[in-house]
Amino acid sequence: MFDNLRADFRVAQADRVMESGWFKVLLRVETPAVICYRFSHYALQVRIPVVRQILLILSLILQRFVQMFIGVFISPDAEIGPGLLVHTPYGILVGPVRIGSNCTIQNGVVITASARGIGDNVYFGPGAKVMGEAKIGNNVTVMANSVVLTDVPDNTTVMGVPARIRLPRGLPRRFKWQTVDEKSAAQQPANGQSVSKAKA
Repeated sequence: MFDNLRADFRVAQADRVMESGWFKVLLRVETPAVICYRFSHYALQVRIPVVRQILLILSLILQRFVQMFIGVFISPDAEIGPGLLVHTPYGILVGPVRIGSNCTIQNGVVITASARGIGDNVYFGPGAKVMGEAKIGNNVTVMANSVVLTDVPDNTTVMGVPARIRLPRGLPRRFKWQTVDEKSAAQQPANGQSVSKAKA
């Protein structure tokens, strides 16, 4: 459990430029969801009778709080490798599936229990859904609001409802959180007007 959590925290630190350090990672909204999953999965594996029951009760209480206040449910029966990153919380449901390492999940992602497996380095965009007996390979990007119903090969980007458009090279470009440069933002108005018109 602790090795996987350390890997999760390392990935979380690399994801946001302005929030480096383990203490800042602990203060994020989505961190309790990852800790809750790791703890609940660990509690299921404990075989000492009384200790197992106590840990399961604690994990159940923690799960309910995470569901109510963060909107994330990751099944304790899921097998998820190290490097799990919940980028943005709320509306996330992950069933008892096997997921590889370095998986990134955005808000609104649903991975049903019928999925046959998900490989390493898979990126799920906001609102992505994995339905049916689909199997996703390694280095796959599932674009926002896509619905995966069939198997996805390695090194692929898929999109659409259902996800039929497949592009080569599935590794996503990392858009790290960072501050906006005020000078460049002032020179380039968001509405597309020129600087002279914006000043006028």
